[in-house]
Amino acid sequence: MTEATPRRARADGQRNRARLLEVALRLFVERGPDVPFTELAKEAGVGVGTVYRHFPAREDLIEAAYRSELDAVCAAAGELLDEVPPGDALRTWMDRFVDYMTTKIGLTEAIRAVVVAGGDPFAQSRDRLGEAIGALLAATAAAGVTRPEIGSDDVLVSLSGIAMVAGVLEDQAQVGRVLDLLYQGLRTRS
Repeated sequence: MTEATPRRARADGQRNRARLLEVALRLFVERGPDVPFTELAKEAGVGVGTVYRHFPAREDLIEAAYRSELDAVCAAAGELLDEVPPGDALRTWMDRFVDYMTTKIGLTEAIRAVVVAGGDPFAQSRDRLGEAIGALLAATAAAGVTRPEIGSDDVLVSLSGIAMVAGVLEDQAQVGRVLDLLYQGLRTRS
């Protein structure tokens, strides 16, 4: 007897789920964790049954929305390395990371509901982000752009600190300038 292979979701089901996660992420950030499923479904263009089929509990949807954003920011590191020179990939990813963290901070109330329900949405976040930064740093060091001794955890902590203040700065261009300073600090000395 052979093991049954898991059935792949149909393309329309995958699109519906992705659209639902995108809408949920935005609405949870804007309005908190109590947005009605009927409203989420309507804005995502799906039936409320689709929401419950994919996410039987509100906490499931919140955690999935958070994890989809984590997946996207981690995947962006490799995608950028495939598309642009390593130095440009690192600097562009730094902006993407700050956007991710700003969203995560906006989800604080919603994520709290997941933790209270016994979930651990952050279980692998630091490791996965460290791997993404590590790949970028390895590529930039190999290209002679950044110093090889710089650790991914130091960069992660630095970026997290910048992201913590990004949402409260009146001059949003300052975020870019501060990221430029960090990036310059990572570069090799000529």
